[in-house]
Amino acid sequence: MSGVELSFQDNGVAVLQFVRPEKKNALRYVDLDSFEHCLEEVSASPKINALVVTGSGGSFCAGIDLTDLASKSPEERGRDKIYKAAIDRWQLISSPLPVVVAVDGPAVGMGVEITCQADVRIGSPDAFFSWNFGARGLVPDMGVSSLLLPQIVGLPNALDLLYSGRKLYAEEAAEIGYLSEVVNDPVERAIEVAQNLAQNSPYAAKETKRLVYQGLLEPKGHLRRHDMALKACFQAPDHQEGVSAFLEKRSPQYAPPAFPKEKA
Repeated sequence: MSGVELSFQDNGVAVLQFVRPEKKNALRYVDLDSFEHCLEEVSASPKINALVVTGSGGSFCAGIDLTDLASKSPEERGRDKIYKAAIDRWQLISSPLPVVVAVDGPAVGMGVEITCQADVRIGSPDAFFSWNFGARGLVPDMGVSSLLLPQIVGLPNALDLLYSGRKLYAEEAAEIGYLSEVVNDPVERAIEVAQNLAQNSPYAAKETKRLVYQGLLEPKGHLRRHDMALKACFQAPDHQEGVSAFLEKRSPQYAPPAFPKEKA
C-alpha cells in the first residue's frame, strides 16, 4: 500500500499527503513512485492550479526509509530519474504548479529536500528541519539544497545547516527566511495560500516559475528565455483576460489552459 495520498480541494487546489505516520512518513521506493505519479496527475489536470504538500500524524517526512533502502543494491539506490539533467529531476520544481508545503514536526533528509523544492513553506510551532546527510556519509541526496538553500537563507546559514545537520526549529527558520509563516494549523493556512495563488493566471505562474528556476541553473540564457516568455504571455488569452478584467473592474475569469501543462 502506498504511503502517499492525493485529494482535491475547492478553487483549483490539490493536496498531496504522506501517510505513514507510524514511520514519521519515511518514504519507501514504492512511495517515491506514487509521489511521482500523483505529481504527474495534478500537473496535467486543467482543474488544478496550485498544490499543497504535507505530512500526517505530527510529522512531515523523516526522509528515505532506511530499512527499505538497505534492501536495495548500491546500483538500485540511485534511480535513473535523479540523474536527469537540469530541473526535470526535481518533481516539485519541474511541476508548472505553485507549490506550498505545510510542515508539522520533522522534515529530515529527503523530507527536507522536498521542502526545499517548494515555492512557499509554512510550518507549525513544532516544525523542524535537518539536513543530516553528513551523518549518513552523503551529500544532500536530491541535489536541491546545495543549489537552492544558499539562495533562500544565505550562504553562511546554508553551510552551517548542511555541514552540521543540526535541527532548524520553526522560530529560527522563520527568522532566516526558510519559513514564510509559523501558524498552529499549517495545512489550513497552506490551502488558503494555495487557493489565493490559484486565482491568478496559470499560464503566467507556469512561465514565471520556469524562468526563476532555470535562471538559477542557467543564468547565461535568462534574458533570452525571459523575452520569449514575455512575448508568449502577450499573445496568450490569460493576458487579454487580465487586462479586460482590470478595465471592467471585475475579477478575472481564467479558463483552464488550452495547452498541455509542460514541466517548468
